[in-house]
Amino acid sequence: MNPEKDFAPLTPNIVRALSDKLYEKRKVAALEIEKLVREFVAQNNTAQIKHVIQTLSQEFALSQHPHSRKGGLIGLAACSIALGKDSGLYLKELIEPVLACFSEADSRLRYYACEALYNIVKVARGAVLPHFNVLFDGLSKLAADPDPNVKSGSELLDRLLKDIVTESDNFDLVGFIPLLRDRIYSNNQYARQFLISWIHILEFVPDINLLDYLPEILDGLFQILGDNGKEIRKMCEVVLGEFLKEIKKNPSSVKFAEMANILVIHCQTTDDLIQLTAMCWMREFIQLAGRVMLPYSSGILTAVLPCLAYDDRKKNIKEVASVCNQSLMKLVTPEDDELDEPKPAVQRQGDPSHDDSVARPEGTAGGVPDGSCDSSFSSSISVLTPASTERTPVTLHLDGIVQVLNCHLSDTAIGMMTRIAVLKWLYHLYIKTPRKMFRHTDSLFPILLQTLSDESDEVILKDLEVLAEIASSPAGQTDDPGPPNGPDLRASHSELQVPVLSGAGLLSTSGTKGLECSPSTPTMNSYFYKFMINLLKRFSSERKLLEVRGAFIIRQLCLLLNAENIFHSMADILLREEDLKFASTMVHTLNTILLTSTELFQLRNQLKDLKSPESQNLFCCLYRSWCHNPVTTVSLCFLTQNYQHAYDLIQKFGDLEVTVDFLTEVDKLVQLIECPIFTYLRLQLLDVKSHPYLIKALYGLLMLLPQSSAFQLLSHRLQCVPNPELLQTADGLKAALNAQKADCPSINYAELLQHFEKVQNKHLEVRHQRSGRGDHLDRRVVL
Repeated sequence: MNPEKDFAPLTPNIVRALSDKLYEKRKVAALEIEKLVREFVAQNNTAQIKHVIQTLSQEFALSQHPHSRKGGLIGLAACSIALGKDSGLYLKELIEPVLACFSEADSRLRYYACEALYNIVKVARGAVLPHFNVLFDGLSKLAADPDPNVKSGSELLDRLLKDIVTESDNFDLVGFIPLLRDRIYSNNQYARQFLISWIHILEFVPDINLLDYLPEILDGLFQILGDNGKEIRKMCEVVLGEFLKEIKKNPSSVKFAEMANILVIHCQTTDDLIQLTAMCWMREFIQLAGRVMLPYSSGILTAVLPCLAYDDRKKNIKEVASVCNQSLMKLVTPEDDELDEPKPAVQRQGDPSHDDSVARPEGTAGGVPDGSCDSSFSSSISVLTPASTERTPVTLHLDGIVQVLNCHLSDTAIGMMTRIAVLKWLYHLYIKTPRKMFRHTDSLFPILLQTLSDESDEVILKDLEVLAEIASSPAGQTDDPGPPNGPDLRASHSELQVPVLSGAGLLSTSGTKGLECSPSTPTMNSYFYKFMINLLKRFSSERKLLEVRGAFIIRQLCLLLNAENIFHSMADILLREEDLKFASTMVHTLNTILLTSTELFQLRNQLKDLKSPESQNLFCCLYRSWCHNPVTTVSLCFLTQNYQHAYDLIQKFGDLEVTVDFLTEVDKLVQLIECPIFTYLRLQLLDVKSHPYLIKALYGLLMLLPQSSAFQLLSHRLQCVPNPELLQTADGLKAALNAQKADCPSINYAELLQHFEKVQNKHLEVRHQRSGRGDHLDRRVVL
């Protein structure tokens, strides 16, 4: 400090004392300055007041000498005290040099700066609010100060400033939010604690509506929720909880759309507390905002679906995620299937007194999590739509949703419950928005077929429900001119009067009367035939699937779709199957299902009598494919009571290659005859005169069998026939034959028998070709 320099109106004694290293001398100088300024105030000498403040600021507080700076700080505080209520006129000049000292390396200097600012603010009170942002910025730095004295002083100043803000009614929240948004991403624990405390205070100020600006700070709050400090996490939980309570009280004023993506991001974090809190917010958002959240469905599903596979260690997150998933699903309605114009959202539960509208989000994609989980959460899943969204037009865009569902279903590492949830979503969308969904069917179809190989039966059941809905929905009807991957089959079937296919490659509806049908429609659409073809292809390429799950899949499909159509189409497709071994195996599987499954009781009854043209046509269609397996063909004749034709077929067995596999199937047929399915057949043995060819056919099977347990079983059964006389008079035989033919006048059995021989000759040729290449193991049995 230059002693010769003129610091008037400050006296030389004051100047020397302000620069002294002893605090007591600087304090005495400050009292002199206070007295001097009071005199200037009394004289209304503003020029001298400004000169004193400028001198203290430039020559002392901002000087290079540490003691002079300390003296300048205490001198500025003394000026403020002397000015009293008039200090507001000089606050800029008083505050700026003090705040500049907050960044000094000397901790004592920072402490004196904090003390000086406290005195300045204490005197000015509400007049400091126009300078709140610079004060807040300076305090946020001191909150992380390593010196405990500085930190203690900053806490006193912080409490004082909070009192002033809560008492004021003209706090500039709009100007403060940008600063808060910037500072909230600080990683320092003390700075975070400082910020959370301010947000908590502002939440309870009646004239400050912080909820309007929540989208600006919500992401930062979730960042703070992940802090390592337990106390900070708890404070942040409380703040987020208060925000959520306010949202529930005033949903009409909440900007749900602007916070949706923030929630989606934090619902996917690895921190359990953040994820649970965000998921709880997401649950409330969906239930409160209703259809406003639909444009963010893809992001919400991305966050929610993986949580459904969590184990008991994350049970709370899983339960809340499940509610989110179900609530979001309920928002999709049939009105969303409108292809041209968006319709107003359906009015649901809400307060009719609110008329404010929530702005419609422009973009799509997901939302993000929030903060606090309401402990009073009920297990109820009712979707509440506030009045603010009642008439907000929201268009459901399925592209993003389907992409997310497809991605999760394709991921083999995803949990079972997630895969089930994905399939439930697909089924729901096909039910509610079939026209939009069928735009995506070609991309979904391969993965749905692949899912049939899943390890979980529950997943397969849900997958079959989706595939059945695709195959039966009227929205899936196309103008495709015929069955895919093949010519029009009507001409080749006309000889045997097989039910013709419709122009779209489907089975005619004439054969569906009286049968169970799809819940959606009594007819199949264009995807039905495609589904059957691809299902058989999958069975052909993945034989283990056919062996382990084949019967299960087909039986479930018979419950979900029209059983007659399924058997009709599969038999039709197998006619063109080039892999004869697979065709034989598949026919055997279908025949076993037909004869033993309770789901096919009605279809068996339809085939049993062959009294209607539809049943006769179905028999002819099945028969042509059943010819791939001789024994199944005989069993079909037994089922349909075509005993004479069964006898004729057994007569042809003498020309076939009798192998171990062949005899095994005969053995199984004998076992089936003893089952409840063929009770009517066994009772018909009591009437030898009316059913002579039944007994002849059974004796034919007996003659084919070696001396085995099946031979003994059938032999004992035939011994129980009350009338052992098997040969009838010529007139009696003719009458019985006529009686049988009268039941099925339109079936040409001679042509059926020719077709059987033709198919068996083809099988024989294939076996001989394999034998010639050395690939075939001759398994003929020498009797």
